Amino acid sequence: MDTSVWLPYVQSYGYVMLFLLLFCGIVGIPAPEESLLFLVGVMIAKEQLLFWPTIASCWGGTMAGMVTAYGAGRWWGAPFVQKYGKYVGITKERWEQAQLWFRRRGKWGILFGCYAPGVRQICPYMAGVSRLPFRTFLWLATVGTAGWVIPLTLAGQLLGRHLHLPLASFPLAGLGLFLLFLLAAWVGQRRRKKSMES
Repeated sequence: MDTSVWLPYVQSYGYVMLFLLLFCGIVGIPAPEESLLFLVGVMIAKEQLLFWPTIASCWGGTMAGMVTAYGAGRWWGAPFVQKYGKYVGITKERWEQAQLWFRRRGKWGILFGCYAPGVRQICPYMAGVSRLPFRTFLWLATVGTAGWVIPLTLAGQLLGRHLHLPLASFPLAGLGLFLLFLLAAWVGQRRRKKSMES
């Protein structure tokens, strides 16, 4: 999602909007997540937001999303996710892969899955479907979300202190990073092709 779409809402509605955006992102409704956390760190550095209320609202939105997804998985189960999951990006293939993966590494997925797009959306549902005890889930989710929200926000804050770019230029910076990513992927693919041919 383009920064220019959601940034004005964050600037207007502040902490409530941070909570809602992260909640939506976790339950699978398209919303910024990593980019949002990084950008709010920059906004803290520029004194547009306060550190602790920002952390609390971002962590709270993420946790609310995790608990909601867990509840949906636990009470409505696999048929619900299989029927409606396609609307939030959970295809049949992803669902089957997630089930297999969750059986092997589910607790680690809840603890560290926030760093992997897709995993952070599927893991809470899978925890509910597989009837992981709520206390265990809550503890893992609490630690995991804090370990995702705080470092990304701090990274944005650190960069915001040392780079003096206006917030309006961040969409262009994001586009530049995306183009750099595409170039690196293209170069990597060419190298793999050459190594397979030789």
